[in-house]
Amino acid sequence: MIARKLQGLALLLPACLLLQACSSAPTMVAPQPPAKYQKLGRAEGQACGALGMVATAYYAIPMGLNSRVERAYATALESVPGATSLINVEIQEQWTWAVLATARCTTVTGDAIKENKE
Repeated sequence: MIARKLQGLALLLPACLLLQACSSAPTMVAPQPPAKYQKLGRAEGQACGALGMVATAYYAIPMGLNSRVERAYATALESVPGATSLINVEIQEQWTWAVLATARCTTVTGDAIKENKE
């Protein structure tokens, strides 16, 4: 009886490990623009992460993967001096396969704006 329970547990544990997934918090990419704003120009930013380190079919270790959209948005804001937000946001995803990992890059583009407080 105990051996049967241990056998069931031995099957359940690997199944749980295989079914667990990585997750991240939602990222606000295009917040509501202020009532009055000034367009400053086109902004673009890119950030990359990787998924891998095990074997091709079993990539499991995220490396900078979950924060790449936030980092790309921040880089886009920094590309235009004085920008506080983006409107007309577009997101593009690219990935490249390497033997031990896949590199995934996110590019965020949009119109940089600055709030008018008048």
